[in-house]
Amino acid sequence: MAIPKPVPLYPTYTELKGFKPVNPDQTFFNDYPELKTFLESGESWWMPHWLWGQEFLSYIGRNKSEHTFTRFRNETERFLLWLFQVKATPMDRLRKADILEYADFCWQPPVDWICLANHEKFQLSNGHFVQNLAWAPYRLKLPKNSQPSESEPDKKKYRPSQQTLAGVFTGIIAFYKYLMNEEYLYGNPAQIAKTDCRYFIKDAQVKEIRRLTEVQWQYVFDVALSMADEDPIYERSLFVICALKTLFLRISELSERNNWTPVMSHFWQDSDGNWWLKVFGKGRKLRDITVPPSFIPYLKRYRHYRGLSPLPSVAENYPIVEKIRGQGGMTARQLARIVQQVFDRAYDEMRQAEGEDNARKLREASTHWLRHTGASMEVERGRALKDLSEDLGHSSMATTDTVYVQTENRVRAQSGKDRDVK
Repeated sequence: MAIPKPVPLYPTYTELKGFKPVNPDQTFFNDYPELKTFLESGESWWMPHWLWGQEFLSYIGRNKSEHTFTRFRNETERFLLWLFQVKATPMDRLRKADILEYADFCWQPPVDWICLANHEKFQLSNGHFVQNLAWAPYRLKLPKNSQPSESEPDKKKYRPSQQTLAGVFTGIIAFYKYLMNEEYLYGNPAQIAKTDCRYFIKDAQVKEIRRLTEVQWQYVFDVALSMADEDPIYERSLFVICALKTLFLRISELSERNNWTPVMSHFWQDSDGNWWLKVFGKGRKLRDITVPPSFIPYLKRYRHYRGLSPLPSVAENYPIVEKIRGQGGMTARQLARIVQQVFDRAYDEMRQAEGEDNARKLREASTHWLRHTGASMEVERGRALKDLSEDLGHSSMATTDTVYVQTENRVRAQSGKDRDVK
């Protein structure tokens, strides 16, 4: 029997939080008639399961970050679609073997459940939200900067990464835990199934840090500096590049979000003359990052471009990175485009000067590489791991040690170079 095409189940948190479970016919589902028709066309338990998912995701949206909500929404949606359209079994009847069957499905989903790009789940049409036919619950990721091809990539080659597979279990385990806490269900088969999933690989490999080499970073910095020297509009690019690398920022920590806008007064100076930056980071935690004296000239330079005083003052509410057009701070997507433009130019210059092999990683690099680059360089210069861990916002030094400390591997790699083929 052919597996039906998937139907999106949940919109964004902003749209979902207006849902009123008492008499839903008169509220949310008036705007989503196709979704209402789909849920009512199935078994009697479909709508209660959808309501469980809505309640769980509303809880996540209220208490976690936007990124976490999106991640759990995707996993909850995929799992429920599999229950509705493939397994045809409610959650209270699932056992460990069923969850492992779901893992098989996630390992190789049907091709019409796979798309090649991120698409909005719903589109507005005639005053109602309808399914975006380009959307699918799984995405085949294409290599960054891959060239367009006449033939469409083979969706049958889709395989989830180890990180994606772990996310599958994290999502449904959390969903079950929530339902157990609310006394809707009793038991969590996903928790015990995870250890038996045959697709997990025990990783004893050398961890590759996605970072730039010192030479690659120098090209990125020099390009950003020359762009700003040639045209003041690129002062923003220079500032963003330096902030992400030197202050170990995640792109989200520099961007405007629904519940936080980074403003200039978040740079502050203590009684000893040390500068700090207050950051709202992962896990909804505030932390203060040390700001080295070497960064201050770039802060002053960017503020001069914006017509501000050399250094921030208390209660100064200007966004740290202002939108190019309009008011407010920039989004993570806008910041990523700024960084990518610098990466692209740095790649072109390094490829011409140093060759493709040396420049290749600049084509693969993302904004997060700048955080890894700055942190790795700090480890290499011998900074105390505890201090670095606190600047990075890691929950423990063990995380910093695992991710960034590669001294033994470097020694091992150096000794391995003495081998000869003959």
